[in-house]
Amino acid sequence: MSSAISKLLEISSEPLSAAAPVSLAAAAGPLQESHASLLGQKNGFFAFESALRIFPSEPSAASYSLSEWNSPGLWKGTYGDLVGEAVFFAEDSFGGQFCFAQGAVCTFDPETGGIKRMAGDLEEWARLLLDDYAYLTGHPLMHQWQVANGPLEWRKRLMPRIPFVCGGAFDIENLVAIEAAEAMGFRGEFAMQIRNLPDGTKIRFRFVD
Repeated sequence: MSSAISKLLEISSEPLSAAAPVSLAAAAGPLQESHASLLGQKNGFFAFESALRIFPSEPSAASYSLSEWNSPGLWKGTYGDLVGEAVFFAEDSFGGQFCFAQGAVCTFDPETGGIKRMAGDLEEWARLLLDDYAYLTGHPLMHQWQVANGPLEWRKRLMPRIPFVCGGAFDIENLVAIEAAEAMGFRGEFAMQIRNLPDGTKIRFRFVD
């Protein structure tokens, strides 16, 4: 029986980097070996019409590298202590992150900075993605947006003008294409502002044009 990772690789794009993958060393914890194996088979890729991006170990015209994406000076620093020791290896349509944290594969909400356990290993993660990629990657809205606006530029993600956590609509009219790291920086500042606010608190935020 083919593994879920193999099936995910079969439906994904060409590798984002032709370079040999570089290990994340201890950063990925117990999942280091399986992550290195994934990149060894395909060093970064897109899937589900670009709704999912797996970062390559080396930079390319199509993507930041793992080391670049995890650099505190790019966007992680805007989240303060919310990111902890997490290593971010993939993202969905809206910049929702998939990361290695606490010995598992977790999701990271860019609007709140919340980290939640998703899977015990990459094989389980890939299986969950394949079973419900529409929800877990935002594929339907990515598809609709690209039908209306053309292919999304490789280094961009879709960001809501009104944050989803503030009631922003899951609709392409509420989405704008923003450079991925810039979008994360905007939301890092937002997440730090709302982190200790009780539900129902009125807040101000700037719209993204």
